[in-house]
Amino acid sequence: MTQDANEIKQIIARCLQGDQTGYAALYDQFGAGVYRLCYSLLLNREDAEDIAQETFVYAFKNLHRYKPELASFKTWLYTIAICRCRNLYRRNRPILIDLSTLLQNTLPAPTADTPEAAMARRSAQDALEKALASLSPRLREAIVLRYGHGLTYREMAEVMGCPQKTAESRVRLAHDALRGRLQPIGQGLLEELLSF
Repeated sequence: MTQDANEIKQIIARCLQGDQTGYAALYDQFGAGVYRLCYSLLLNREDAEDIAQETFVYAFKNLHRYKPELASFKTWLYTIAICRCRNLYRRNRPILIDLSTLLQNTLPAPTADTPEAAMARRSAQDALEKALASLSPRLREAIVLRYGHGLTYREMAEVMGCPQKTAESRVRLAHDALRGRLQPIGQGLLEELLSF
């Protein structure tokens, strides 16, 4: 168990003993990531805030059920958040992903782009956004978790509730689908936009 995992375990123990500062510490450490995950999937600020809040309320009420030997606390929280997002978009509407939100702070800043180059880059990003929107929710989740949050395939499998090979397969299928949809735009666009 890493030092971070030990610290989280100690904070959770404090929470279970009634220490309110422990809850604040957990929220401070994981709140932004949970919100970003929800926003990446729902693309609606209000819905993302609501689902992130619901995620923490549920997690804190059920903290006694968390098993550190089965998953990291982050993975457990992300699992709760993904389930709540799925429930919301099943009820309300299909999800869309905005590339700039999905890949926030991951694409390199353009280096002295000419106006033509900047326009071409924006056009390529728009094409990728449309291609992402055409993916099934499961494939979009895989891309968001892998590239938007940097989860390992093992962590993705835990969050999505599937075997690791299925998580790997979903990322591969999403890549294949995106590659096929982006083929007319240019060779290597997907690799350029998703390379880190």
